[in-house]
Amino acid sequence: MKKVEAIIKPFKLDDVKESLKEIGVQGLTVTEVKGFGRQKGHTELYRGAEYVIDFLPKIKLEIIVSDDMVTKVIDAIMDSAKTGKIGDGKIFIIPMEEVIRIRTGERGEDAL
Repeated sequence: MKKVEAIIKPFKLDDVKESLKEIGVQGLTVTEVKGFGRQKGHTELYRGAEYVIDFLPKIKLEIIVSDDMVTKVIDAIMDSAKTGKIGDGKIFIIPMEEVIRIRTGERGEDAL
């Protein structure tokens, strides 16, 4: 099993969610986060004063899938989240040692 973490632009969330649903992903966790990478933030004007906005709003998706689904999930996220502009995000793949469903006690892929 693997944990796929993706940082995407907020307006792409619905597109990514639909793409994941189409390939059979049954669950995901979504968190509103802030950060910066090469995009480096931007400046805004408020009441005549200029402010530097270092941290940009992003969405973090966390999806636990079986090893055979990882490539499909990555492709679905890349295809639906890509705008071709800086700040599209990143995908991280992390090994998942164990998953346990609290309600039933199921373990491993049965708990997904």
